[in-house]
Amino acid sequence: MAEIVVLGIGLMTPVGLSAAETAASVRAGTTRFTQTNFRGVRGLEPVSLAEVPDDGLPDLAVEENGLTSREMRLLRLATLPLLEALKAAGTSPPKPPLMLALPEIETLKPLDAAKFLTRLAKQTGDAFDPTTSRATQRGRAGGLLAIQEAAKLLQSGTAGRILVGGVDTFRDLFVLGLLEKHKRLKSSWNADGFIPGEGAAFLLLGTPKSGQTLAKLSAIAEGKEEGHLFSAQPYKGEGLAGACEKLLAAEPLPPIQEIYSSMNGESHWAKEWGVAYLRHSKAFSPDARIHHPADCFGDLGAACGPVLIGLATLGMKQGYRRSPCLVYASSDQGPRAVLTATV
Repeated sequence: MAEIVVLGIGLMTPVGLSAAETAASVRAGTTRFTQTNFRGVRGLEPVSLAEVPDDGLPDLAVEENGLTSREMRLLRLATLPLLEALKAAGTSPPKPPLMLALPEIETLKPLDAAKFLTRLAKQTGDAFDPTTSRATQRGRAGGLLAIQEAAKLLQSGTAGRILVGGVDTFRDLFVLGLLEKHKRLKSSWNADGFIPGEGAAFLLLGTPKSGQTLAKLSAIAEGKEEGHLFSAQPYKGEGLAGACEKLLAAEPLPPIQEIYSSMNGESHWAKEWGVAYLRHSKAFSPDARIHHPADCFGDLGAACGPVLIGLATLGMKQGYRRSPCLVYASSDQGPRAVLTATV
């Protein structure tokens, strides 16, 4: 089976408009949370968000008619990091396909994934081939699960290079209203909530013969938490633990040194990590370190997985993170996905 490697990285988050800037800000512990004009807590308290500065976003290059404000923002968020991932590897024809993770939470007007891909291609100057691309809406785990789809195409020889990415924003009144209804927004009265964020991340993937390698990725291990946030079944943390079991059984690894997690500040997510770690503690170095960068840039939703891989890769390449890194992401509706990145 062909090895899957990272060739290029592009990131845009509230703490950085590029991969290097985001990585440096997260390493320094920089945060960017602001009070907005959105009103939560029954209209009495401004909602805190982690937002990308408007002046850091490119103009919209597609027709606005029929687009929601959220979809327009998603297109603008995705533009620069997608081009950054391609530029980093010096790509040449043919144009790669894109496996894209889109928001799990819908607004009153659901996204049309196929049309979004067509618009994103136009927005980025036809940088990828929308006819061979695919977009799904599986939450935080979506970006990692998209790598699974990309790996199949790379290993079959269908494509030599593939873009994988995620883009999301919670900057929407309807979405914020849903989160408040379920008591999930962090506020002065709710410490067990999270800061909604926004951002985009893209990875250019290939095989070792495709170009200069930044990191090697393991196969994705997938799990499903039956007792997820919207399930009546008890929450046992089995989904992530099961995914880790599959990952560790697939190939021998040196002790895992670093963990990059999608935990966003809600206590719900700590339990599953505790279960997974206790069951597989022998796989981790005694001084393994866990990182949850949502502390800096909020919950990035569907962009989470590719951002975590990008941060882990840059950290290992620059020597302030150790190899191998375990990266995992968990979605609200139950999907769990985990992989390792090594240099």
